[in-house]
Amino acid sequence: MMDQNLRARQGIGGRIRLMRDLIPGLVLCATIALAAAFVSDHYGGPALLHALLLGMAFFFLSQDGRTAPGVIFAGRHVLRIGVALLAARITAGEILELGWLPILVVLFGVTLTILAGVAISRLLDLPAEFGILSGGATAICGASAAMAISAALPRDETSSRNTLFVVIAVTTLSTVAMVVYPPLVRMLGMDETQAGIFLGATIHDVAQVVGAAFMLSEETGRTATLTKLLRVAFLVPVVLTISMLLFRGAPSGRAKARAPLPGFLVAFVLIVVANSMGLLPKATQSALAEISRGCLVVAIAGLGVQTSFRKLAQVGWKPVAIVVLETLFLALLVLGIMAVAA
Repeated sequence: MMDQNLRARQGIGGRIRLMRDLIPGLVLCATIALAAAFVSDHYGGPALLHALLLGMAFFFLSQDGRTAPGVIFAGRHVLRIGVALLAARITAGEILELGWLPILVVLFGVTLTILAGVAISRLLDLPAEFGILSGGATAICGASAAMAISAALPRDETSSRNTLFVVIAVTTLSTVAMVVYPPLVRMLGMDETQAGIFLGATIHDVAQVVGAAFMLSEETGRTATLTKLLRVAFLVPVVLTISMLLFRGAPSGRAKARAPLPGFLVAFVLIVVANSMGLLPKATQSALAEISRGCLVVAIAGLGVQTSFRKLAQVGWKPVAIVVLETLFLALLVLGIMAVAA
C-alpha cells in the first residue's frame, strides 16, 4: 500500500513538473499569438501568417532549455487539438459533397510522389530508402510521416541524419508553400473548393495547410483540412506496406514496426460523427471553433519559433534537390489531375 501511495505521489509530482516545464514556452507562443492577432486586427493580414513570421524572429528561444519544451508542445499537441476541434463545423454530408476528386488526388499524389522520390534518389546516386523517406514525408504529412517511415526503414549510420534533414526540409518547404501557394491559387482562378483541394493535397504539414487555407476563406480551410486528413490517413497503410516489403525476411521484432493511428485524426472523425448526428448544439460548435482558431494561432507561433533556414546550409545539395523536386512534382501532379477532372 505504501509503495502504491509513493508511486501515485511521484506520478502526480512528475505531471506537475512537466506542466511547470511547459509553461514558459506556451506563454511565449501565446504572447506571439496575441501580438499576431493585434497586428491582424489593426493593420490587416491573416493572423496565422503574422504568428508564423513573428515566431521565426524568436528562433533563438527554441534553443533555450526553459522555453523549448513548451514551444515543441505548442507546435505538436496544441496543433492537434486545434485541428481536431475544426471538426465541430464539419458534417459527413459536407465530406460527401467533396466528391471523388479529393480521394483520387490523394491516392495518386501519395503513391506517385513516393515512387518519384525513389526514382530521383537513384538518379542522384542516393539510396532508395532516402527517396522513400523524403517522398513519404512530402506526400503524406511532413515531419510526422518522416518519423514514422524512418522507424520502418533499415537502420545505418546515416539514418538519424537523413531523418533530421527530411524533417527540417519538409517543415521549411511547408512554410514556404504556406506563403506562396495562396497567391498562386488566386492567380490560377481557383474557386474555394478547388483551392482547398490543392492546398490540402500539396502542402506537407497539417499546420501549414490550415494556415494557408484559412488565409483565403472558411470554406477553403474546411476543404483543405478534409483533404489533408485524407492524406494523413494514408500514413498507416504506407508504413505497413514499407514494413512488409522491406522486412519480409527480417527478424520478427523489426518486422513489426507500426505507425500508430494519429489521435487527432480519431478525435476529428468522432467529432464529425457527433456533429453529423446533431449531438453538438450550435453554441457548442461556435465555442469549439473559436478554441480551434486560438489553438492554431498558438501552434503556428510555436512552429515559427522552431523554424531555422540556416540548418539547410549544412546539408549537401542532392538531398535538398530531392525534396524540392518531390514538392514540385506533387504540386504539378495535383494541378494536372484537377485540370483533367475539370
